[in-house]
Order: sequence, then structure tokens, then C-alpha cells
Amino acid sequence: MGFLGGIRGPELILILVIVMIIFGVGRLPEVGGALGKAIRQFRGSVSEKSETSEPAALEQDGEKKTT
Repeated sequence: MGFLGGIRGPELILILVIVMIIFGVGRLPEVGGALGKAIRQFRGSVSEKSETSEPAALEQDGEKKTT
């Protein structure tokens, strides 16, 4: 089903408890914010890369068809 398809309630609770032990309750908002920012930057770079590569792919296809 996917990478996270097997994670259900008990597994998620266990992961959250381990994260709280490692980082502490006070730093959880910082960690969550940093994680969210990293995901947004990753998505932005992926969409930016796909937008710039599409015209180049179209140009290459056009060159192949004309020759």
C-alpha cells in the first residue's frame, strides 16, 4: 500500500514516545516546525525541477520528430 501503510495507532504512539524521549517535550514544536519547513523546501525544489525540465523535454521531442 505504501511506505506508511503499515503504521497504525500503536506504532505511531511508540514513535511519538521515542521522539519525545529523544528531543524532550519543550523542543517538539521546534522539531515539528523544522521538519515542516524541510518538507516544503523539498516539495518546492521538486516541483521547480519538474517545471524546468518539461520544456526541455518537449524541445528534445520536437527535435527528434523533425529530423
